[in-house]
Amino acid sequence: MMMTTVRMVQSTIAAMPTAREMKEKFRASREAISADTMSPRAKAVRTCGGRVEEGRLELCCLASTPQPPLSAPPKAQDSQGVRKTSGSMLGPGPGLLPAGLLLLLPFLTLLLPAAPAPHRASYKPVIVVHGLFDSSYSFRHLLEYINETHPGTVVTVLDLFDGRESLRPLWEQVQGFGEAVAPIMAKAPQGVHLICYSQGGLVCRALLSVMDEHNVDSFISLSSPQMGQYGDYLKWLFPTSMRSNLYRICYSPWGQEFSICNYWHDPHHDDLYLNASSFLALINGERDHPNATAWRKNFLRVGRLVLIGGPDDGVITPWQSSFFGFYDENETVLEMEEQLVYLRDSFGLKTLLARGAIVRCPMAGISHTAWHSNRTLYETCIEPWLS
Repeated sequence: MMMTTVRMVQSTIAAMPTAREMKEKFRASREAISADTMSPRAKAVRTCGGRVEEGRLELCCLASTPQPPLSAPPKAQDSQGVRKTSGSMLGPGPGLLPAGLLLLLPFLTLLLPAAPAPHRASYKPVIVVHGLFDSSYSFRHLLEYINETHPGTVVTVLDLFDGRESLRPLWEQVQGFGEAVAPIMAKAPQGVHLICYSQGGLVCRALLSVMDEHNVDSFISLSSPQMGQYGDYLKWLFPTSMRSNLYRICYSPWGQEFSICNYWHDPHHDDLYLNASSFLALINGERDHPNATAWRKNFLRVGRLVLIGGPDDGVITPWQSSFFGFYDENETVLEMEEQLVYLRDSFGLKTLLARGAIVRCPMAGISHTAWHSNRTLYETCIEPWLS
């Protein structure tokens, strides 16, 4: 049965007219048939610049140079002025195609190359990591801005360690966030962008250090205490301790069970900080550990480090910590290039700056809780790096 059908198709194709003959017959039939009297099937086939198009394929649009329209021959009319046609395209008539050929015409279009799909911009996925006592809801404005400026971008705000859970030790959070971002990265071979706010910026920097195969293009650190925190904003948690005495709590094994103590950096007790800090001193490479070389290599896989902060933040102390600046023992702020972690290039800052991969974007007039909802800040410091 199959062989019989194949032979029938082969014999039908063999009987088909040549391309020149088809062209001449189409020209003749185009002008001989009035649009009002076409059958429904005949109306599905029309001419365009002397070429045939079928349905939505619009084959005539594949021609690089449109053909000039043919001049229509005079129409025969009867005594009442009604136009006469020589027949339907599906019926007999002089110079018309056989019905069998018309039935095969749609299949012939399959032999033509498909038209290329229109080019559409593709943006890398964006992963957002929140800060202390935050949740995904805090970033609804940021999501709106990204959707407006980069439509189609896949944005994931990780809903982990929300609220009080954000007080969990940072290494525990690094593990949890790492398990969440790994499959997102695996599905994005072209790379991803990280936007990490406040405490979340430290979580993300640790992720870049411990993940061997991360593919982060832009790491956007949004008002994050990258060199630590030394301010009075912890009064609500430790009301009986001033910042000058808080080291007694934070530099104890009990204190290191709180995330905020993991990056408490007292410039007057540097030795205690180096010995007791179980997180910041390690990711800064300020204390020797067996993974230091591997972590530095991993961190340097990042394509770009964008640092954002400002003098009116009101929480990050000193605010220059968002740019890897910090106090000396006299509480004089030393900029990034004066810090030992930079001079020693202990985790890769100096190398990143040398290759032009560090962007600093300070902005005044923005309080700590408004960084992710300020439209001007987004357009100036974030949007340009979401490729």
